[in-house]
Amino acid sequence: MNKVMSCFKAVVFAATLGASVGTATAGEFVVAYDGFYDRLKVVNKGDFQYAQVNFYLSDIATNDVCKIKSGKIITEQQEFDLTYTDQAQLLLPFDKQLDTDKAVIVVKPENPQHDCQLKLQIEATNLSDFALTKANLYELNEEFDELLSDLSGFFVSKLMWFLLPEQQGVVLKFADENVAISEADNCKQSRCAIMVTDDWQDNQTKLQTSARLISATPWIVK
Repeated sequence: MNKVMSCFKAVVFAATLGASVGTATAGEFVVAYDGFYDRLKVVNKGDFQYAQVNFYLSDIATNDVCKIKSGKIITEQQEFDLTYTDQAQLLLPFDKQLDTDKAVIVVKPENPQHDCQLKLQIEATNLSDFALTKANLYELNEEFDELLSDLSGFFVSKLMWFLLPEQQGVVLKFADENVAISEADNCKQSRCAIMVTDDWQDNQTKLQTSARLISATPWIVK
């Protein structure tokens, strides 16, 4: 099974998938909606229980959260308020009409000095009922692998797989600091990187921790 990453513009991986697209002018960040739609379409076509693509804004120089003051989705005919979180996650609809109407996303950062960039992140965040077993982590790892492969396209994932970094497992983020899990290959503060192997597929052994799981991302090794 080949492990692949997505072939977006200016791809950056560190357990997240990042792409720097769009432009920042006169204190505003502007980007076309069609790129979001294309990636959301891939997720909606797949059978993913947990894996998803999320979109964030961060400062290019510092990688800090590029907090949002206001935002709009604009077409030639209409204008809508943009929905976002305090962590600058863009909560965008999957809307064919916005794609057809060539909509653009316009964001005003709280700090006008911020030079914002868009980061596309493969992750799982709806994990409130997720049992931390080896079998479930295997399934989560398979979802990440499938989504990354679908996003990368045939040419990259099938013909140039030998040039790509390897997905070795998952990185789990917990609500508590200083988490320790015996099965983890590396734990630092609230995150643990866990290598997932094929023999975990039907293994119902539970990983022992009292910390609350918040999210998971692919563990990518360059």
